[in-house]
Amino acid sequence: MIASVEGVVESAGQDYLVVKVGGVGLLVHVPTSTLARAGGPGQRVMLFTHLHMKEDVLALYGFSAADELRLFVLLLNVSGVGPRNALRMLSVLSPGDLVNAIATEDVDRLIRIPGIGRKTAARLSLELKSKLEKEWAVAPGVPLSAVDADAVEALTALGYSPAEAHDALAAVEDGADLALEDKIARALQMIGAR
Repeated sequence: MIASVEGVVESAGQDYLVVKVGGVGLLVHVPTSTLARAGGPGQRVMLFTHLHMKEDVLALYGFSAADELRLFVLLLNVSGVGPRNALRMLSVLSPGDLVNAIATEDVDRLIRIPGIGRKTAARLSLELKSKLEKEWAVAPGVPLSAVDADAVEALTALGYSPAEAHDALAAVEDGADLALEDKIARALQMIGAR
């Protein structure tokens, strides 16, 4: 299994990067968020990866954050969701928004993702809701605001677990009125105070 890849971007496409590692160019399928963070050719990247094997096909999927990879693997465990659909979900919605939509059974939001119909959206919620509520500390039935979802994503990108990020944001007093940067700064203070 290839757990991570670190190298220089040789080229990029709509949903992939070619990363040169030790003289070998690896084609890694990535969501748009990772594509944007990677920059252009010549930039150094580190990706958390999943090697997907099916019959005679080997495909490498990469993510700039470990939580994106974890969510990707969880999505693959849902019947009818393949790696392309899982990648598309993570390209259309941020991990926080996707977790929130699944945990709150927001079928209307999920079906806006190309390739995801009502049955698949309902199956996602049915099979993943309890896991996501536990692992991502999502309160059942309580959607995150867009600012909170972005703050959780930023904190997890800094290496904190989703549960730590949610707990820190919940401890921020008067958090509803704060801008994203202020909310993240206060959450980091809360984490540092523990």
